[in-house]
Amino acid sequence: MAGIYIHIPFCKKRCIYCDFYSTTQGNQKGEYIKSLCKELYIRKDYLQNEPIHTIYIGGGTPSQLTLAELQEIFHTIFHHFTIGENAEITMEANPDDLTEDYLTALRTLPINRISMGVQTFNDRKLELLNRRHTAKQAYDAVQRCNEAGFQNISIDLIYGLPNETLNDWDKDLQIALSLPIKHLSAYHLTYEKGTTLWELWEKHKVEEIDENLSIALYEKLIRRTKEAGFEHYEISNFCQHGYHSRHNCSYWEGIPYLGCGASAHSYNGHSRQWNIASLSLYIKGIQDGNLNYEKEDLSLETQYNEYIMTSLRTSKGFSPSYISSHFGDFFYDYALRMAKPHLKGGLLEYNGEHIKLSHQGVFISDGIMSDFMYIED
Repeated sequence: MAGIYIHIPFCKKRCIYCDFYSTTQGNQKGEYIKSLCKELYIRKDYLQNEPIHTIYIGGGTPSQLTLAELQEIFHTIFHHFTIGENAEITMEANPDDLTEDYLTALRTLPINRISMGVQTFNDRKLELLNRRHTAKQAYDAVQRCNEAGFQNISIDLIYGLPNETLNDWDKDLQIALSLPIKHLSAYHLTYEKGTTLWELWEKHKVEEIDENLSIALYEKLIRRTKEAGFEHYEISNFCQHGYHSRHNCSYWEGIPYLGCGASAHSYNGHSRQWNIASLSLYIKGIQDGNLNYEKEDLSLETQYNEYIMTSLRTSKGFSPSYISSHFGDFFYDYALRMAKPHLKGGLLEYNGEHIKLSHQGVFISDGIMSDFMYIED
Protein backbone atom coordinates (compact mmCIF):
# COMPACT_ATOMS: atom_id res chain seq x y z
CA MET A 1 0.00 0.00 0.00
CA ALA A 2 1.05 3.62 -0.47
CA GLY A 3 -0.10 7.22 -0.10
CA ILE A 4 -0.33 10.41 -2.12
CA TYR A 5 0.35 13.91 -0.81
CA ILE A 6 -0.80 16.95 -2.79
CA HIS A 7 0.64 20.35 -1.88
CA ILE A 8 -1.55 23.41 -2.46
CA PRO A 9 0.65 26.43 -1.64
CA PHE A 10 -1.93 29.21 -1.95
CA CYS A 11 -2.91 31.35 1.04
CA LYS A 12 -4.83 34.61 1.38
CA LYS A 13 -2.19 35.73 3.87
CA ARG A 14 0.71 34.12 5.71
CA CYS A 15 0.64 33.20 9.39
CA ILE A 16 3.60 34.59 11.32
CA TYR A 17 4.86 31.15 12.46
CA CYS A 18 4.54 29.18 9.21
CA ASP A 19 7.67 27.88 7.50
CA PHE A 20 5.88 25.62 4.99
CA TYR A 21 6.16 26.71 1.39
CA SER A 22 3.24 28.97 0.52
CA THR A 23 2.42 31.98 -1.62
CA THR A 24 -0.25 34.66 -1.83
CA GLN A 25 0.04 34.73 -5.66
CA GLY A 26 -3.39 33.28 -6.31
CA ASN A 27 -3.40 34.50 -9.90
CA GLN A 28 -1.32 31.43 -10.90
CA LYS A 29 -3.71 28.95 -9.34
CA GLY A 30 -5.20 27.64 -12.59
CA GLU A 31 -1.81 27.13 -14.19
CA TYR A 32 -0.56 25.42 -11.05
CA ILE A 33 -3.45 22.92 -10.95
CA LYS A 34 -2.77 21.94 -14.57
CA SER A 35 0.93 21.45 -13.76
CA LEU A 36 0.07 19.45 -10.66
CA CYS A 37 -2.17 17.10 -12.63
CA LYS A 38 0.53 16.71 -15.28
CA GLU A 39 3.04 15.77 -12.58
CA LEU A 40 0.64 13.12 -11.25
CA TYR A 41 0.54 11.65 -14.76
CA ILE A 42 4.31 11.87 -15.32
CA ARG A 43 5.06 10.18 -11.99
CA LYS A 44 2.25 7.63 -11.98
CA ASP A 45 4.75 4.74 -11.89
CA TYR A 46 6.71 6.06 -8.88
CA LEU A 47 4.74 3.86 -6.46
CA GLN A 48 5.00 0.79 -8.74
CA ASN A 49 1.24 0.26 -8.96
CA GLU A 50 0.79 -0.06 -5.20
CA PRO A 51 -2.85 0.57 -4.22
CA ILE A 52 -3.38 4.00 -2.67
CA HIS A 53 -4.79 3.84 0.85
CA THR A 54 -4.39 7.48 1.85
CA ILE A 55 -4.61 10.79 0.00
CA TYR A 56 -3.78 14.01 1.80
CA ILE A 57 -4.31 17.49 0.33
CA GLY A 58 -2.27 19.93 2.39
CA GLY A 59 -0.84 23.39 2.14
CA GLY A 60 -0.90 26.26 2.17
CA THR A 61 -4.66 26.45 2.21
CA PRO A 62 -6.33 23.77 0.05
CA SER A 63 -9.76 25.21 0.88
CA GLN A 64 -8.81 28.14 -1.38
CA LEU A 65 -9.50 25.80 -4.33
CA THR A 66 -12.81 25.82 -6.16
CA LEU A 67 -14.93 22.73 -6.61
CA ALA A 68 -13.87 22.55 -10.28
CA GLU A 69 -10.17 22.67 -9.34
CA LEU A 70 -10.59 19.92 -6.76
CA GLN A 71 -12.58 17.83 -9.24
CA GLU A 72 -9.71 18.12 -11.73
CA ILE A 73 -7.22 16.85 -9.14
CA PHE A 74 -9.37 13.92 -8.06
CA HIS A 75 -10.21 12.97 -11.64
CA THR A 76 -6.48 12.76 -12.39
CA ILE A 77 -5.68 10.73 -9.27
CA PHE A 78 -8.51 8.23 -9.74
CA HIS A 79 -7.71 7.88 -13.45
CA HIS A 80 -4.01 7.07 -13.02
CA PHE A 81 -3.88 5.28 -9.64
CA THR A 82 -5.69 2.37 -8.02
CA ILE A 83 -7.47 3.73 -4.96
CA GLY A 84 -7.99 1.18 -2.22
CA GLU A 85 -11.38 0.45 -0.74
CA ASN A 86 -12.14 2.71 2.25
CA ALA A 87 -9.13 4.92 1.50
CA GLU A 88 -8.66 7.82 3.90
CA ILE A 89 -8.90 11.06 1.90
CA THR A 90 -8.08 14.21 3.87
CA MET A 91 -8.26 17.87 2.95
CA GLU A 92 -6.86 20.66 5.09
CA ALA A 93 -9.11 23.70 5.42
CA ASN A 94 -9.27 27.10 6.99
CA PRO A 95 -12.37 27.64 9.16
CA ASP A 96 -13.64 30.75 7.37
CA ASP A 97 -13.60 28.92 4.02
CA LEU A 98 -15.98 26.24 5.27
CA THR A 99 -19.28 27.87 4.45
CA GLU A 100 -22.44 25.81 4.11
CA ASP A 101 -22.27 26.07 0.32
CA TYR A 102 -18.60 25.08 0.17
CA LEU A 103 -19.20 22.06 2.42
CA THR A 104 -22.12 20.99 0.23
CA ALA A 105 -19.74 21.10 -2.73
CA LEU A 106 -17.06 19.12 -0.86
CA ARG A 107 -19.59 16.37 -0.11
CA THR A 108 -19.74 15.62 -3.86
CA LEU A 109 -16.02 14.72 -3.76
CA PRO A 110 -14.40 11.58 -2.31
CA ILE A 111 -13.06 13.57 0.69
CA ASN A 112 -13.96 11.80 3.94
CA ARG A 113 -11.74 13.62 6.45
CA ILE A 114 -11.38 17.32 7.19
CA SER A 115 -8.30 18.69 8.96
CA MET A 116 -8.94 22.22 10.19
CA GLY A 117 -6.29 24.71 11.23
CA VAL A 118 -7.88 26.30 14.30
CA GLN A 119 -4.69 26.95 16.37
CA THR A 120 -6.53 28.69 19.23
CA PHE A 121 -9.99 29.84 20.26
CA ASN A 122 -8.56 33.07 21.64
CA ASP A 123 -9.32 35.99 19.28
CA ARG A 124 -6.45 38.11 20.59
CA LYS A 125 -3.94 35.34 19.91
CA LEU A 126 -5.48 34.57 16.52
CA GLU A 127 -4.85 38.18 15.59
CA LEU A 128 -1.24 37.94 16.79
CA LEU A 129 -0.71 34.82 14.64
CA ASN A 130 -2.21 36.65 11.63
CA ARG A 131 -4.92 34.03 11.26
CA ARG A 132 -7.88 35.20 9.18
CA HIS A 133 -10.66 33.52 11.17
CA THR A 134 -12.18 34.26 14.56
CA ALA A 135 -12.79 31.85 17.43
CA LYS A 136 -16.52 31.82 16.66
CA GLN A 137 -15.88 31.08 12.99
CA ALA A 138 -13.72 28.10 13.99
CA TYR A 139 -16.31 26.79 16.46
CA ASP A 140 -19.14 27.17 13.94
CA ALA A 141 -17.08 25.62 11.11
CA VAL A 142 -16.58 22.40 13.08
CA GLN A 143 -20.31 22.22 13.77
CA ARG A 144 -21.11 22.84 10.08
CA CYS A 145 -18.70 20.09 8.99
CA ASN A 146 -20.41 17.65 11.30
CA GLU A 147 -23.89 18.70 10.14
CA ALA A 148 -22.78 18.37 6.50
CA GLY A 149 -21.93 14.71 7.13
CA PHE A 150 -18.18 14.81 7.73
CA GLN A 151 -17.79 12.44 10.66
CA ASN A 152 -13.99 12.37 10.66
CA ILE A 153 -12.98 15.89 11.72
CA SER A 154 -9.52 16.82 12.99
CA ILE A 155 -8.42 20.18 14.32
CA ASP A 156 -4.95 21.61 14.93
CA LEU A 157 -4.09 23.64 18.03
CA ILE A 158 -0.88 25.46 18.95
CA TYR A 159 0.28 25.94 22.53
CA GLY A 160 3.18 27.84 24.02
CA LEU A 161 2.04 31.11 22.44
CA PRO A 162 3.59 34.38 23.69
CA ASN A 163 2.16 35.32 27.12
CA GLU A 164 0.00 32.19 27.19
CA THR A 165 -1.10 30.99 30.60
CA LEU A 166 -2.11 27.54 31.77
CA ASN A 167 -5.66 28.85 32.08
CA ASP A 168 -5.63 30.10 28.44
CA TRP A 169 -4.59 26.66 27.22
CA ASP A 170 -7.14 24.90 29.42
CA LYS A 171 -9.91 27.02 27.86
CA ASP A 172 -8.72 26.11 24.35
CA LEU A 173 -8.75 22.42 25.24
CA GLN A 174 -12.17 22.58 26.88
CA ILE A 175 -13.69 24.19 23.79
CA ALA A 176 -11.92 21.84 21.37
CA LEU A 177 -12.93 18.70 23.25
CA SER A 178 -16.54 19.86 23.54
CA LEU A 179 -16.81 19.84 19.75
CA PRO A 180 -17.72 16.81 17.55
CA ILE A 181 -14.11 16.09 16.57
CA LYS A 182 -12.48 12.69 16.26
CA HIS A 183 -8.85 13.83 16.16
CA LEU A 184 -6.71 16.54 17.70
CA SER A 185 -3.18 17.58 16.72
CA ALA A 186 -1.49 19.91 19.20
CA TYR A 187 1.92 21.41 18.53
CA HIS A 188 4.18 23.60 20.63
CA LEU A 189 4.89 26.92 18.92
CA THR A 190 8.34 26.93 17.34
CA TYR A 191 10.33 29.96 16.31
CA GLU A 192 11.60 29.07 12.84
CA LYS A 193 14.26 31.21 11.24
CA GLY A 194 12.92 33.14 8.25
CA THR A 195 9.40 33.53 9.63
CA THR A 196 7.80 36.75 10.81
CA LEU A 197 7.62 35.24 14.29
CA TRP A 198 11.39 34.79 14.29
CA GLU A 199 11.87 38.44 13.29
CA LEU A 200 9.57 39.57 16.10
CA TRP A 201 11.55 37.45 18.55
CA GLU A 202 14.84 38.89 17.35
CA LYS A 203 13.45 42.39 17.90
CA HIS A 204 12.26 41.36 21.41
CA LYS A 205 8.66 42.07 20.49
CA VAL A 206 7.63 38.56 21.56
CA GLU A 207 9.21 36.16 24.02
CA GLU A 208 9.24 32.38 24.25
CA ILE A 209 7.57 30.88 27.29
CA ASP A 210 9.80 29.19 29.85
CA GLU A 211 10.46 25.46 29.96
CA ASN A 212 8.47 24.80 33.15
CA LEU A 213 5.36 26.31 31.61
CA SER A 214 5.92 24.32 28.41
CA ILE A 215 5.95 21.11 30.44
CA ALA A 216 2.84 22.14 32.37
CA LEU A 217 0.98 22.92 29.14
CA TYR A 218 1.88 19.52 27.70
CA GLU A 219 0.83 17.78 30.92
CA LYS A 220 -2.50 19.59 30.72
CA LEU A 221 -2.90 18.45 27.09
CA ILE A 222 -2.28 14.81 27.98
CA ARG A 223 -4.60 14.89 30.97
CA ARG A 224 -7.48 16.69 29.27
CA THR A 225 -7.45 14.47 26.18
CA LYS A 226 -7.31 11.32 28.31
CA GLU A 227 -10.30 12.51 30.35
CA ALA A 228 -12.17 13.06 27.08
CA GLY A 229 -11.48 9.47 25.98
CA PHE A 230 -8.84 10.29 23.37
CA GLU A 231 -5.91 7.97 22.72
CA HIS A 232 -2.44 9.55 22.82
CA TYR A 233 -1.07 7.64 19.84
CA GLU A 234 1.79 9.96 18.83
CA ILE A 235 3.64 12.71 20.69
CA SER A 236 1.50 15.50 19.19
CA ASN A 237 -1.58 13.53 18.11
CA PHE A 238 -4.69 12.33 19.92
CA CYS A 239 -7.81 10.61 18.64
CA GLN A 240 -10.95 8.76 19.53
CA HIS A 241 -10.60 5.00 19.08
CA GLY A 242 -10.16 4.06 15.42
CA TYR A 243 -9.66 7.60 14.17
CA HIS A 244 -5.88 7.94 14.05
CA SER A 245 -4.56 9.77 10.99
CA ARG A 246 -3.76 6.89 8.66
CA HIS A 247 -1.82 9.16 6.32
CA ASN A 248 0.45 10.52 9.04
CA CYS A 249 0.91 7.02 10.43
CA SER A 250 2.19 5.95 7.03
CA TYR A 251 4.99 8.54 7.39
CA TRP A 252 5.91 7.19 10.81
CA GLU A 253 5.75 3.57 9.62
CA GLY A 254 7.92 4.10 6.53
CA ILE A 255 5.16 3.42 3.99
CA PRO A 256 5.98 4.82 0.50
CA TYR A 257 4.21 7.94 -0.69
CA LEU A 258 4.21 10.20 -3.72
CA GLY A 259 4.29 13.94 -3.12
CA CYS A 260 3.19 16.25 -5.95
CA GLY A 261 3.27 20.01 -6.12
CA ALA A 262 5.83 22.70 -5.32
CA SER A 263 8.08 21.67 -2.38
CA ALA A 264 6.30 18.30 -1.97
CA HIS A 265 8.38 15.37 -0.72
CA SER A 266 8.23 11.73 -1.89
CA TYR A 267 9.57 8.53 -0.35
CA ASN A 268 9.90 5.06 -1.89
CA GLY A 269 11.65 3.17 0.90
CA HIS A 270 15.18 3.74 -0.39
CA SER A 271 15.31 7.42 -1.34
CA ARG A 272 13.61 10.74 -0.77
CA GLN A 273 13.06 13.45 -3.31
CA TRP A 274 11.52 16.88 -3.06
CA ASN A 275 10.24 19.34 -5.61
CA ILE A 276 11.59 22.86 -5.88
CA ALA A 277 9.99 25.37 -3.50
CA SER A 278 9.16 27.90 -6.19
CA LEU A 279 5.82 28.33 -7.89
CA SER A 280 7.20 29.68 -11.14
CA LEU A 281 10.10 27.21 -11.42
CA TYR A 282 7.83 24.29 -10.54
CA ILE A 283 5.34 25.24 -13.26
CA LYS A 284 8.09 25.89 -15.81
CA GLY A 285 9.73 22.54 -15.09
CA ILE A 286 6.47 20.66 -15.58
CA GLN A 287 5.70 22.55 -18.79
CA ASP A 288 9.18 21.75 -20.13
CA GLY A 289 8.87 18.10 -19.10
CA ASN A 290 11.91 18.51 -16.85
CA LEU A 291 10.91 18.22 -13.18
CA ASN A 292 12.82 20.50 -10.81
CA TYR A 293 13.65 18.33 -7.81
CA GLU A 294 16.44 17.09 -5.57
CA LYS A 295 16.99 13.52 -4.43
CA GLU A 296 18.74 11.78 -1.55
CA ASP A 297 19.54 8.07 -1.57
CA LEU A 298 19.18 6.85 2.00
CA SER A 299 22.09 4.98 3.54
CA LEU A 300 21.45 2.12 5.96
CA GLU A 301 22.49 4.42 8.81
CA THR A 302 19.99 7.09 7.72
CA GLN A 303 17.20 4.55 7.38
CA TYR A 304 17.91 3.26 10.90
CA ASN A 305 17.98 6.79 12.35
CA GLU A 306 14.71 7.70 10.64
CA TYR A 307 13.05 4.51 11.85
CA ILE A 308 14.03 5.25 15.44
CA MET A 309 12.96 8.90 15.27
CA THR A 310 9.56 8.21 13.76
CA SER A 311 8.68 5.04 15.67
CA LEU A 312 9.66 6.42 19.08
CA ARG A 313 7.22 9.29 18.51
CA THR A 314 4.36 6.78 18.49
CA SER A 315 2.71 4.96 21.37
CA LYS A 316 3.80 1.67 19.79
CA GLY A 317 7.53 2.42 19.79
CA PHE A 318 10.22 0.56 17.88
CA SER A 319 10.67 -3.16 17.35
CA PRO A 320 14.12 -4.63 18.08
CA SER A 321 13.31 -7.60 15.85
CA TYR A 322 12.43 -5.22 12.99
CA ILE A 323 15.78 -3.50 13.44
CA SER A 324 17.54 -6.88 13.33
CA SER A 325 15.78 -8.03 10.16
CA HIS A 326 15.99 -4.72 8.27
CA PHE A 327 19.23 -3.15 9.48
CA GLY A 328 21.26 -6.09 10.78
CA ASP A 329 22.83 -7.27 14.03
CA PHE A 330 25.06 -4.23 14.42
CA PHE A 331 22.13 -1.81 14.70
CA TYR A 332 20.14 -4.31 16.77
CA ASP A 333 22.93 -4.42 19.34
CA TYR A 334 23.45 -0.66 19.13
CA ALA A 335 19.76 0.13 19.74
CA LEU A 336 19.53 -2.20 22.73
CA ARG A 337 22.72 -0.73 24.19
CA MET A 338 21.34 2.79 23.84
CA ALA A 339 18.00 1.72 25.32
CA LYS A 340 19.45 0.04 28.42
CA PRO A 341 20.03 3.13 30.64
CA HIS A 342 16.65 4.62 29.69
CA LEU A 343 14.86 1.36 30.44
CA LYS A 344 16.61 1.23 33.80
CA GLY A 345 15.70 4.86 34.51
CA GLY A 346 12.03 4.33 33.64
CA LEU A 347 12.05 6.60 30.60
CA LEU A 348 11.49 3.68 28.21
CA GLU A 349 9.30 0.58 28.53
CA TYR A 350 9.69 -2.84 26.88
CA ASN A 351 6.70 -5.16 26.45
CA GLY A 352 8.64 -8.01 24.85
CA GLU A 353 7.97 -6.81 21.29
CA HIS A 354 8.40 -3.04 21.27
CA ILE A 355 10.37 -0.44 23.17
CA LYS A 356 8.46 2.80 23.69
CA LEU A 357 8.60 6.02 25.66
CA SER A 358 7.14 5.86 29.15
CA HIS A 359 4.88 8.64 30.42
CA GLN A 360 7.93 10.33 31.92
CA GLY A 361 10.00 9.75 28.79
CA VAL A 362 7.53 11.57 26.55
CA PHE A 363 8.47 14.88 28.20
CA ILE A 364 12.14 14.54 27.22
CA SER A 365 11.63 12.59 24.01
CA ASP A 366 14.03 14.67 21.90
CA GLY A 367 16.95 13.91 24.18
CA ILE A 368 16.15 10.20 24.30
CA MET A 369 15.83 9.97 20.51
CA SER A 370 19.15 11.75 20.03
CA ASP A 371 20.87 9.10 22.14
CA PHE A 372 19.78 6.44 19.64
CA MET A 373 21.09 8.31 16.58
CA TYR A 374 24.03 6.59 14.91
CA ILE A 375 26.61 8.94 13.45
CA GLU A 376 29.48 7.27 11.66
CA ASP A 377 32.90 8.64 12.61
